[in-house]
Amino acid sequence: MNKEWWRNAIIYQIYPRSYKDTDGDGIGDIPGIIEKLDYIKGLGVDCIWLSPVYASPNFDNGYDISDYKAIHPDFGTMEDFDRLVSEAKARDIKIIMDLVINHTSDEHEWFKKALAGDKKYRDYYYFREKRNNWGSFFGGRTWEKVPGEDMYYLHLFSKKQPDLNWKNPDVYNEICDIMRFWLDKGIAGFRCDVINVIYKNSLENGKRRLVLTGLEHYLSTDGCHEILKRLQKDVLSKYDAFTVGETVMVDPDAANLLMGEDRKELNMVFGFEHMECDQRGVKWFKRRYSPERLIAALDKWQTGCEWTANYLENHDQPRSVSRFGDAENLRKESAKMLCVLNLALRGTPYIYQGEEIGMTNGDFDRMSEIEDIESKNVAKILKKFLVPRGAIKKMIKKTTRDNARTPMQWDHSAGAGFTDGMPWLKINGNHEWINVEDDEKNENGVIAFYKDMIALRKQSDALQFGDYSRLEAKKGIYAFVRKAEKETLTVLINMNGYSEKMPEITGRVLISNYDRENLEEMKGLMKPYEALILK
Repeated sequence: MNKEWWRNAIIYQIYPRSYKDTDGDGIGDIPGIIEKLDYIKGLGVDCIWLSPVYASPNFDNGYDISDYKAIHPDFGTMEDFDRLVSEAKARDIKIIMDLVINHTSDEHEWFKKALAGDKKYRDYYYFREKRNNWGSFFGGRTWEKVPGEDMYYLHLFSKKQPDLNWKNPDVYNEICDIMRFWLDKGIAGFRCDVINVIYKNSLENGKRRLVLTGLEHYLSTDGCHEILKRLQKDVLSKYDAFTVGETVMVDPDAANLLMGEDRKELNMVFGFEHMECDQRGVKWFKRRYSPERLIAALDKWQTGCEWTANYLENHDQPRSVSRFGDAENLRKESAKMLCVLNLALRGTPYIYQGEEIGMTNGDFDRMSEIEDIESKNVAKILKKFLVPRGAIKKMIKKTTRDNARTPMQWDHSAGAGFTDGMPWLKINGNHEWINVEDDEKNENGVIAFYKDMIALRKQSDALQFGDYSRLEAKKGIYAFVRKAEKETLTVLINMNGYSEKMPEITGRVLISNYDRENLEEMKGLMKPYEALILK
């Protein structure tokens, strides 16, 4: 087994805007992250994935970049960033950054020059006299009219995020230069945003579909694979840099073409199939959550890929305890169960800020409290189709990306220990009893459990590198074995909200989210959301 550092790393995602504010403006900043490095290290984290801190008009909270080589003043200075890398290195923590290269902001200097008529920079993007019928990831059309011209430009996402033309060699060279700039500062690599849609084979009309008409012309194209191989050869390999791709609409076979060791493209990818187990077609149309669908999706990727990027939360997804557990009655048990699930599967685990204390979805009361541009766009579209206001509110509240972006809950003070000012996004009222300060005082708290589970994983060859095989079990119980050369562990997870008969398994309990020490006291029954690892 090839044991690159990222294979046995614990990666912790920070959404800087919501992590820790040190200057009282209500927005998290880089000095705030530095302030919390000892806390992060104490969890057992090896690497931080830092969501965008680049200069940006923040139309899409940093995923619309106006200057790839500058830090947004909200987050601090370049000196602050350099200090973050240095302080993290002193604690043996690596930093990876978001690489957003499908599009720029419409306020980027390249696009400004393109709009001004500069032929060189106009070819950095897609400008056409005729529009095709493609649909946007954010809802609506993908072409925006150029002011004062009979011309349109392409944007797969917001109109404030024009797509780059990767057929232009100048674009490739610009991005290589940007990557080298940050790698030279000592970061360990990149999380590559929507990386498998960057290359458009053509701009022809797409086959009509409910959503995302046109994707057959840009999804995981041969041109995309070629670009990733070139970036690996020309830049990433020179720094031994790590890459994880956000890859939309891929199955294990497509994922393997992006991350197979012989392919030399990406080190791993984020799949989304398990994040789609509670939806119909698109994420806004929910169906009742079924543990069996989640288990089936996870098992499919565990058996279909050599390695996976394991996660249950990120900045785009609702909180996992609100989604896959019982946030009202069994929040701690649910949070601990999901911790075992994430860290016991084969692959590299990613923990999202606040997941380690069992943070829940936001408690938004009004649509005016929502900041997420995607949610706002969807609400406008639903309104046009005369969907009742109450139904729109319910739909947005359950699915909005702001559920994951509410400020980190450090303590029970008015500003949750996040800020002394007015927070950019509403702080969840439950911070009064769900927060780091109080949880750390509890020896049976969620943080303590995360530390124990991370420590167990790091000392276990089976959990870090072992093979995976699923066992037969009752409906809603995820039972699997992790087996290394000298160690075999059995993982039992009741993902139902009710007690269920456990599989006939013997062994010694290594970890339990219900603090059980042996199987005898279970009397053959697993409690709701119970998780066990047996040796």
